[in-house]
Amino acid sequence: QLAPDDAADVIQEAPPEERDELLSLLDETTRKEVVALLAYAEDVAGGLMNPRYVRVRPDMAVDEAISYLRKQARERVETIYYAYVLDAQQHLLGVVSFRDLFSAQGDKKIRDVMRTDIISVPENMDQESVSRLLAQYDLMAIPVVDSEGCMKGIVTVDDIVDVVQEAATEDIQKIGGMEALDAPYLKIGFWRMIKKRAGWLSALFLGEMLTATAMGYYEREIAQAVVLALFIPLIISSGGNSGSQASTLVIRAMALGEIRLRDWWRVLFREALAGLALGVILGAIGLMRILLWPTRATVYGEHYMMVGFTVACSLVGVVLFGTTVGSALPFVFRRLGFDPASASAPFVATLVDVSGLVIYFTIASLILKGILL
Repeated sequence: QLAPDDAADVIQEAPPEERDELLSLLDETTRKEVVALLAYAEDVAGGLMNPRYVRVRPDMAVDEAISYLRKQARERVETIYYAYVLDAQQHLLGVVSFRDLFSAQGDKKIRDVMRTDIISVPENMDQESVSRLLAQYDLMAIPVVDSEGCMKGIVTVDDIVDVVQEAATEDIQKIGGMEALDAPYLKIGFWRMIKKRAGWLSALFLGEMLTATAMGYYEREIAQAVVLALFIPLIISSGGNSGSQASTLVIRAMALGEIRLRDWWRVLFREALAGLALGVILGAIGLMRILLWPTRATVYGEHYMMVGFTVACSLVGVVLFGTTVGSALPFVFRRLGFDPASASAPFVATLVDVSGLVIYFTIASLILKGILL
């Protein structure tokens, strides 16, 4: 027999026309519990909780409470991590661990051994916040209370594992530049898979067409200094890679609750410094690559030193821009009410590709003016 929260999950996934039939298969008590759970959204604490938990009264003696726990375990309670202390109105007063319960003297009252510094969550708290609290306080279960402090159920760590895995999978798929799949990979239909992937790919393709447009705009510069075209893939890929790194770091930190919307300026400042440092490193590597190449004068022309300096400065500018944009976009998406994971690595790379060309040829026109241009 399924626990009420598991039964609610099964019924939630069933077609609407089959739900009443499935509910009729449950006993009356379980049916009432499941109906109550179905009233909540599936991604909040109320929709995740199990309404069956171990409860004791504050005026019980320890020995009496232990006997009562045995009775509850034999009857309906399947998950036992803590005993929750409730008054007659079901207000949550405290919690007792089994270690404290079994180590206490048998004639002591529960109110004397319970802990009152309770970590609880409201019914409408989102599942990501619940999972963070469970991890932060290293809890096996967390009580769910309503607006009046009455206990409604518990969310256990095994309930939240699936939630965390599902959220992580969804974020990874979005970061990869596609819509999140709503079924396992081998179970989703072929054309549904194509539909999930084609939208973002088409948008990114149209974005990359702007790169071709930008290259056409600098056609004269490329014709005058063909050597500049050799470094276009190097420049734009470095900017895209650095932006993808920054966006991935920020998206994951947001998902873990490590940074909030108000931290945007700290993150941007930190990533700008990181982008500057990374740009200098890549610029130095690019410059050394040109200067130390055996046939540098033949391949890059007599002004190879100026070309190398142009490439180095462009790498600094493009990587700095890429990391700044990559770290800023998740905050922009969050501020607009979208999932930050939608600021995916391919999206950032496409945006930085176009901007990278502009930065590259702008710097080239300044440094090589009168020399090659």
